Amino acid sequence: MSEITGWTASEALRQIGAGRISAREYAEALLAQCERSGGLNAFIHLDPERVLDAASRALPGGGRLAGLPVPVKDNFDTADMPTTGGTPGLRDHRPARNAPVLQRLVDEGACVMGKLNMHELAFGITSNNGAFGPARNPYDPARIPGGSSGGSGAAVAARMAPVAMGTDTGGSVRVPAALCGVAGFRPTTGRYSQAGIVPISSTRDTAGPLARSVEDLALFDGVIAGVPGDLPDVSLKGVRIGVPRGHFYENLHPETSRVAEAALTALGEAGAVLVEADMPDVPKLDGAAGFPVALFETVVELNRYLSESGLPLDLASLAAAVASPDVAGLLQGVLTPEGAIPEPVYREALTRTRPALQAAYARYFASNDVVAAIFPTTPLPASLIGEDETVELNGEPVPTFLTFIRNTGPSSLAGIPGVTLPAGLSSDGLPIGMELDGPAGSDRALLAWSAAVEAALPATPAPRSEEPRN
Repeated sequence: MSEITGWTASEALRQIGAGRISAREYAEALLAQCERSGGLNAFIHLDPERVLDAASRALPGGGRLAGLPVPVKDNFDTADMPTTGGTPGLRDHRPARNAPVLQRLVDEGACVMGKLNMHELAFGITSNNGAFGPARNPYDPARIPGGSSGGSGAAVAARMAPVAMGTDTGGSVRVPAALCGVAGFRPTTGRYSQAGIVPISSTRDTAGPLARSVEDLALFDGVIAGVPGDLPDVSLKGVRIGVPRGHFYENLHPETSRVAEAALTALGEAGAVLVEADMPDVPKLDGAAGFPVALFETVVELNRYLSESGLPLDLASLAAAVASPDVAGLLQGVLTPEGAIPEPVYREALTRTRPALQAAYARYFASNDVVAAIFPTTPLPASLIGEDETVELNGEPVPTFLTFIRNTGPSSLAGIPGVTLPAGLSSDGLPIGMELDGPAGSDRALLAWSAAVEAALPATPAPRSEEPRN
């Protein structure tokens, strides 16, 4: 792993802009790292010649991202390569244009590096893809990178790219970022366009970047949202940050608990005021509304996407070709009268329960006078590939999916912004992340506070090896 591939996107852009390295030379270094790390199966589609050609044509001063290769999850529409959604039924899907979020990056000089592996159709958190094979965690390839943006997390952690784009419906940017030792950002829902992205739920879906620094998250948020990319330099001294001990800190893996407590100690030493305050209504409201909203909207919106893309198939035929057993069971279930979400149940969840959840979050931030809440992104480090249904936590089998999204799911439904940061490694060398959630619309402020928190936490070392551990 070279010094060049270890640069963040911002560092690489500064080097290219100063003429110390050409965009093509930088792309060559990243592609060489992609080849060395091919066993991680992070990419579904990678065309080195296209990447090098685009880098050769990059113009100095040609935008905020001029000459930067950016891989994207394979559910973003791309005009120059297939968009498979990680599923067999879309293997030959070639969209007519880039998704608007992606086009914003291209307009600022980025080149699309390739398409990244993912949990099939984004319905899961392991990225154990039955059609394209499992994406693997760079810190231990026998383990999951998280999902559904697993290839995105693996590519950034393994230094194949400095930044990658993913999508987040219930934690699908933040979970892989945490499990792969990188940073991830879920913006306020609606901040970024969701057009041209294979959907699950318009209420919950959003694109989001994964990177190795908050500076890079802020840069990409600035480009996508059309705002200046620089963040104010803020201090943690006297800043009130909520610590919701109930739910978010319950039944943690011992190593997750140890790293989380060390992170809180570091924030206190940096001058932050840690406010112990629970969110008692949040898990209950999320449990009542989360799945009814997502699964009802899936049927409507996937059918709409297929129709608007001019594809000769509907959701039923797409589901029939799904290769991953967990995704096949879920989709085929919601297409039956017994498994479908009744519309009155969906309307109740959308118009009554979700607003109550959003109000509970707003009360939490206001009544405790905190800029954010902080908690472990996932209750445990990365599990082994193949533990798709259940995983052991503190000696008991627990549901894999529900456990890994336990802390990220509520804010997804509420639509508020969240940033996960690498906080340390377990005794087994597996990354552990801490998440900061902020009030709706506080995206730039949350990124600024996250940069200050990042500075107080220990740096996470690069992965040492791609050999599975015993």
